[in-house]
Amino acid sequence: MKTILKTDITVKDICEGFVYNELEGKGLFGLSGKLTIQPEYQRNYIYASDGGKREMAVIESLLKDYPIGLIYFNKVSENNLEVLDGQQRITSVGRFVTDKFAIKDENGMQYFGGMAKDKKAKILETKLLIYECEGTESQIKEWFKTINIAGVPLVSQELLNAIYSGPFVTLGKEEFSNSQNANIQKWSAYVKGSANRQAFFERALDWASKGNIDDYMSIHRHDKNINELKKYFNSVIDWVSGVFIDVESEMRGLEWGRMYEQYHKKAYNPAKVSAEAQKLYGDPYIKNRKGIFEYILGGSIDTKLLEVRVFDDATKKAVYAAQTAKAKKKGKSNCPHCAIGHDANKEKIWSLSDMDADHVAAWSKGGATSAKNCQMLCKTHNRAKGNR
Repeated sequence: MKTILKTDITVKDICEGFVYNELEGKGLFGLSGKLTIQPEYQRNYIYASDGGKREMAVIESLLKDYPIGLIYFNKVSENNLEVLDGQQRITSVGRFVTDKFAIKDENGMQYFGGMAKDKKAKILETKLLIYECEGTESQIKEWFKTINIAGVPLVSQELLNAIYSGPFVTLGKEEFSNSQNANIQKWSAYVKGSANRQAFFERALDWASKGNIDDYMSIHRHDKNINELKKYFNSVIDWVSGVFIDVESEMRGLEWGRMYEQYHKKAYNPAKVSAEAQKLYGDPYIKNRKGIFEYILGGSIDTKLLEVRVFDDATKKAVYAAQTAKAKKKGKSNCPHCAIGHDANKEKIWSLSDMDADHVAAWSKGGATSAKNCQMLCKTHNRAKGNR
């Protein structure tokens, strides 16, 4: 890969013909249309996502003569360049010069259009350090994979977007990485993360590919549509929202794709599901509310999903002491199951460390996690009971 250092390109040059797409699709340009600031393998603009602190810092750096770091362009052809590294910084400068945000100075919040002439000139005349790179597609993308952009590491999906750039990724980002998409609010109830950082695109790919995103993107890289991806993603979302009519915060980020594959062919009564979910939400013994949804989908059998609160040590010791005292008086084992058996353990007194606490009336059948509903069983019988 060849590189040439350019030191004569100014902010004014970069901002000639700057276009910022408010819908965050492909199409950020500069250098009078010669420079593509957001090629399809680049991430979306994220510097405004922290309240604008990072984009304001870029402008303040220019005003204070602080370096904003090296910028790398890929020479696509004799008259076309695209940004390899520096997209966020360049976009910040272009957005400011076109009055998309303001910075604070001694006169308060100032947009570029309202700044003093000398400050405007200082920004526009700043020369940037730019390396112009030329190489094969594989060389450029391999280099792109190794870098961090302005201290914000690429997430895995952003890297995959770079590797498999093409019409499929372009269409996928337009649908799932556009924060202006009206569906984002609905999706956010079940998917964790932000559109800008590719969370919805990644989740759609994960669900449709059954976890094999890399292979799926490779196969579909040159597809001219994303119909299959959209259909599957929406099928999962529609199924979840149809079964669970109440939206809970714990739903966000669960493995809905896997659960869809496992349970979507079963019939559910949404009203009954809602009633059971609310009952479980009100149960003080449930430690893991995230498990409620799969617990219900699976027929309310697997209590391990709920992490039902176990008996504390004080309760165990008290029940053990009372149970053992009674057993000794009767000359029987302090494990109720051993006591009614016919083997050598019928009269055995187990130590506390050899016993487990158990619900007399199962929690799943309404039994409370309280001393009145606690019994100590030898580990063998407790495990046998748990397997029934």
